[in-house]
Amino acid sequence: MSRIFTLLLLLAFPALAFAKKETGFLDRVVKVDGTEYRYVVYVPHDWTKSKKWPTVLFLHGSGERGDDGLAQSQVGLPGAVRLHPDRFPFIIVMPQCRIDHWWTEPAMIKVALKALDDAMKEFKGDPQQVHLTGLSMGGWGTWTIAATHPGKFATITPVCAGVLSEHDFPPASPAADPYADIAAKIGKTPVWIFHGDADPAVPVENSRKMNAALKAAGGNVKYTEYEGVGHDSWNKAYWEAELPKWWLAQRWIADVNSLKK
Repeated sequence: MSRIFTLLLLLAFPALAFAKKETGFLDRVVKVDGTEYRYVVYVPHDWTKSKKWPTVLFLHGSGERGDDGLAQSQVGLPGAVRLHPDRFPFIIVMPQCRIDHWWTEPAMIKVALKALDDAMKEFKGDPQQVHLTGLSMGGWGTWTIAATHPGKFATITPVCAGVLSEHDFPPASPAADPYADIAAKIGKTPVWIFHGDADPAVPVENSRKMNAALKAAGGNVKYTEYEGVGHDSWNKAYWEAELPKWWLAQRWIADVNSLKK
């Protein structure tokens, strides 16, 4: 009887037959201080509103800056997701930094976090499983946001980045010892650092020093250095099958109120 009723309902309202939840790479717009910024959010094909979803904030590199709302979804993590969607049961938020700006700037950080908040509300992101990652310039932003928003992220994953001013990157920290300063602010948040030892753009020493600082501070850090790999180490890092498994294994258990800061 119920099948007959469903059939009659679809015949009466044919649009219902084609109603489908939105999944895949979706275009969105976030408004910050009166300005609209386009971003992309990835939603797994099996998404359902009946549960909370692990969420990743991905920050692109300097080459993907702009206002088209598209370039940032083509390099790094998004590429790995397209080839191996089964590995990534996450809501993935991909904001876009404007040209001539940097992810370390307060205005751009505000855009990234607002896009994250909006996407989490729309797609039921789990506030205790929010992961932060970025490549190159986005890695600088990852260090900066993690240090200035302790208690918000379950993990951080910087790829081929640093914390000092290098190659026109604005410094993430003005401290006398920025590595120790950021390590202290990150605390026990799990960190996985990736870098290629032949990187001509961002010297690998940046990541080596940050790894050492986190260890000295008693942090929870993993470090992967690729032999003979240049700046595009993201093409190996985000394809690591263990990375999304590691994200899923981490869960921030601090007071949930601290996650709303």
